[in-house]
Amino acid sequence: MLNIYKTIDNKLVECDKIEKDCWINLADPTEEELQFVKKTLLIDDDFLRAALDKEEISRVEMDDDTGYALITLDVPIFIQDKAITTYSTIPVGIIETQDNIVTVCLQKNQIIEDFVNGKIKNVFTNLRTRFIFQLLYHIATRFLLYLRRIDKCRIVIEKKLQQTMQNQGLIQLQDLDKSLVFFSTSLRANMMVLEKIQRGRILKLYDDDAELLEDVLIEVEQAIEMSNIYSNILSGTMGAFSSIISNNMNTIMKILTSITILLAIPTMISGFYGMNVSNLPMPTFGFSMLVSVLITTFVAFILYKKNMLS
Repeated sequence: MLNIYKTIDNKLVECDKIEKDCWINLADPTEEELQFVKKTLLIDDDFLRAALDKEEISRVEMDDDTGYALITLDVPIFIQDKAITTYSTIPVGIIETQDNIVTVCLQKNQIIEDFVNGKIKNVFTNLRTRFIFQLLYHIATRFLLYLRRIDKCRIVIEKKLQQTMQNQGLIQLQDLDKSLVFFSTSLRANMMVLEKIQRGRILKLYDDDAELLEDVLIEVEQAIEMSNIYSNILSGTMGAFSSIISNNMNTIMKILTSITILLAIPTMISGFYGMNVSNLPMPTFGFSMLVSVLITTFVAFILYKKNMLS
């Protein structure tokens, strides 16, 4: 999908054609759309297709021939599958040309949609550096938002597991742990890109824009710290529940073993008296039952004292 936007009268308005100071957004673009943008803005094909690779790493690159800059960052997304919500990251490419800004992504994401829907104020497509930093800032805040959601989800799942230990809850905790791993890896890669941008070699930094970039760095640092904290908490929670499950299994096996021992006693005694042999003491049903009850009771008392029945 190809959409063109431009700030007119302090409002972000969708346009029909590419003009100077426009923002061109490509979300899951077709080959025709890619070729159109490539020919219109003379953008290198590698720049346009960089973010269309799911495995693309966060990086920043400058085209010496055209002076165009490419910034590739990971952005957070959530995946809703029935009642389970998981989180992951996808690459987004931001290309600064002489007169325009181009964003490329594999799919629609909430960060771009917030700009389109006017949720982000004071967006000016003619101020390209500021626009890019606003995108970066919103990406960082979106990471923080999803991290808080992950922690709230962990708390809910933990409470459910305390009541009923189910495999579904443990699977959800494992999914959240994977999400935190994705976030932590992406945030560290994004931080390296932001530090390169801060040096001023890729984008021209103005005073106000430099302050905004510092805010972005602070948000990303906070997101990295939160990701590490939540990951440690989640790992500890999963370890605790694993220990509880193992302990419960040991308790069940201990009880079953004790019951097996108790059931074996009357079986053994009745087996002796059921054999076709002579000279057994008092070969009557009442005596064998009495012996079985007495021995079973004695063994049960010993097992009880050793906490084998609880």
